[in-house]
Amino acid sequence: MSRFIAFLRAINVGGHTVKMADLRGLFESLGFAQVETFIASGNVIFDTPAEGPGDAALKAQIMAHLQAALGYTVETFLRTPAELAATARYQPFPDLAELGGSLMVGFLHAAPAAEAQQRLAALASSIDSLHTHGREIYWHRRPPIGESQVGNGAIERALKLPATIRNITTVAKIAAKYPAEPR
Repeated sequence: MSRFIAFLRAINVGGHTVKMADLRGLFESLGFAQVETFIASGNVIFDTPAEGPGDAALKAQIMAHLQAALGYTVETFLRTPAELAATARYQPFPDLAELGGSLMVGFLHAAPAAEAQQRLAALASSIDSLHTHGREIYWHRRPPIGESQVGNGAIERALKLPATIRNITTVAKIAAKYPAEPR
């Protein structure tokens, strides 16, 4: 079996509400095993047969199934436990503890091109720092957070790519709970 973590964009916002039990059922109906959700923000952990489809086909299968069942597009970003552990460990801002604020991680389908990274860098301010690393964006928001002009929509517009954002605390907790190697 292969384990994946799916980060779903906007599963419970914008007038859409999906109960986590229903979401688990949708993933189970695709034949996935050990399906679990982690908080009600669209984090789904599941196992697939080792000989299952590749990551791109798996993502497309999930997105098509959710679209058919829910009636709207649900961008789905897949990571393996090893990839998620690396994301949680990565330190893009060495002075983070001194500066305060919060660290967010944006998940992308692919690493953004250089032009997209330049557009993203233009969003930086005295409150917001942004850093790309592979298929992730690290966003450090310093106080006063309420004055930030950056959000998921601004990031997506700058990159011209879909993204979904999670707090690093959530990412680290999922990585710890579902390690790459069994404990």
